[in-house]
Amino acid sequence: MADDKKDEKKAPAKKPAAAKKPAAKKPAAAKKADAPKAAKTETKTAAPKAEAKAPAKKAPAKPAKKTPSGKTVTVTQTGSPIGRKGYQRATLIGLGLNKMHRTRTLEDTPSVRGMIRKVSHLVRVEDAA
Repeated sequence: MADDKKDEKKAPAKKPAAAKKPAAKKPAAAKKADAPKAAKTETKTAAPKAEAKAPAKKAPAKPAKKTPSGKTVTVTQTGSPIGRKGYQRATLIGLGLNKMHRTRTLEDTPSVRGMIRKVSHLVRVEDAA
């Protein structure tokens, strides 16, 4: 009789596995995984249509060719870039200067003059021809 009572107590505690998990529902992770795939396929089919309807973009205007004016400027580095800001060191390199007392003869253009103005405290400028 004691064995019958133990079996009765155990029987109600056990439930069939099918009753706990309904077979019709998908897990939440599977639903989330299916949704992005559907969105990706839609965008792939829509993208070629959008490209075909878009008007052709115009090419950017080409800069005018440089014409040598014959004017040159001689730039000599007199100061060290050590302890200076990075843009000043980069400007010296852009001018072709990287060591003290080096000299470069450059075409006298507004861009070169602007670079010289940025590092005027580190260079000496002489007009040539």
